[in-house]
Amino acid sequence: MNRRSFVKNTCLTGAGLLAGAHVLNAMPLGMLVPNQLMGGRFVTLCIMIRTTPWEVSRDVKLHPRDEEKWHTLEGVKNLREAFGTNNPEGRLTWGFTLNALEDKRNNYVQIREYAAQCQAKYGDEVTVFPGYFPAMYLPPERINKELSGALQIISNFVGRGYKPQSVIGGFLPAESLKYLAEKENIHVAQAVIWSQHNIDGGGADGSLSYPYFPSTEHFCKPGQNKTDIIDCVNLDGWSMDFICARQSGQTGHEITGYNSRRGVGPIETYKGWGLELGNMEVMHTQSIHFDRGFQLNGFGWVPNIWEAQLVYEFGMDFICSAMKKWVTDTLKRWPDTKWVSFGEFGNIWRNHYKNNDDYNYKFVERGCGLGDSYNNLEIRWFMNKSFRLALLRDWHHKTPEMVIDFTRYDLPAHEPVGARPDKPVKDWSLINRINQKGLRPQDKPVLLNELTDAEQELIYKYCPELKV
Repeated sequence: MNRRSFVKNTCLTGAGLLAGAHVLNAMPLGMLVPNQLMGGRFVTLCIMIRTTPWEVSRDVKLHPRDEEKWHTLEGVKNLREAFGTNNPEGRLTWGFTLNALEDKRNNYVQIREYAAQCQAKYGDEVTVFPGYFPAMYLPPERINKELSGALQIISNFVGRGYKPQSVIGGFLPAESLKYLAEKENIHVAQAVIWSQHNIDGGGADGSLSYPYFPSTEHFCKPGQNKTDIIDCVNLDGWSMDFICARQSGQTGHEITGYNSRRGVGPIETYKGWGLELGNMEVMHTQSIHFDRGFQLNGFGWVPNIWEAQLVYEFGMDFICSAMKKWVTDTLKRWPDTKWVSFGEFGNIWRNHYKNNDDYNYKFVERGCGLGDSYNNLEIRWFMNKSFRLALLRDWHHKTPEMVIDFTRYDLPAHEPVGARPDKPVKDWSLINRINQKGLRPQDKPVLLNELTDAEQELIYKYCPELKV
């Protein structure tokens, strides 16, 4: 597809015109650009560049380790080339922390230059990644100011009038998402980490795992009406194994213990289990979205974030082999998979869904048998504008399905306030009726028919197949 046909097919009016202009700005001439959500299988990958672990600002660094020597041109180049093996049309997102954008040491200068070259050559996205948890440590006005400053730095060194279509934010508060849409004309953000709770120093469980327009009340909540919706598509950062994600945090041995972050992430899979077992878990997690999920939802999407420092922390040969194996095996099993940037995918979704009224996501998983992905368990998730609902059963013993999560989005929600570096706010979760982590007395699983009549009526409105 050339630029002319892309314009004809996608740049119609309003949001389509805007998103199309952004894509054209980002794509080299002749680059194939997908423009249809339905019928597509998509992977979005971000490679993160930082100077220390968990940095959220110039002076807010949660770990003292200086990773300058772990970030080299050789490392990121080998990682990008491993991604491109058997995947010549694939595009990814480069996410730089503010420190990594401003650092004048040679390694970071070279990496920024290389990312700009990848943008020109492959159509990669180059954007800001203000750490995983800026909302925990900084007030929204400071986050917003630093986002704008970082975006300007990126435009300057990439050149040619470039501006990314998205930002990678970990957790970003609703006020910052509104700022991106209204002040920066950016309508996509990776701003939630699905099921994250009591791990890496904090959490924000309670959102959908697939794209949605967030509410002005809380970034984990889908907007309920025109005045409540923020026009900035909220994306997850990693696809999770739903069976594993029921837990809070992690405990015990890497293999025999549990880890709520098990899914497609390389630390929890390839690093923890090795190439073969790790890849089995990655492919299993992707199959939730690319097989049955594709049938149920009309499209499939897998997000992933890899930290560039993994190349040196765990070995360049190992990490690049893991990247190559992931990409190659994915394309062998699902050859129609499109590897696009976070911004591209978010705008493809935004051009299809104009609000939160029409999507009704559904997923089914039976555990793969590795670690705490127990193969006797079957979980079904239902996610829409009004609620998310999870049903769990032991399909080996044919036990009845139990409600383990019923998070209502038609109820008022409020984000924490007052976060600052010396007084962080660690938990941004949206938890109300029943939560999958099972940490409160009211989170005890119940049968669907044990919910109130009004709750059952709401559920059956979106999921009539559940009505017996």
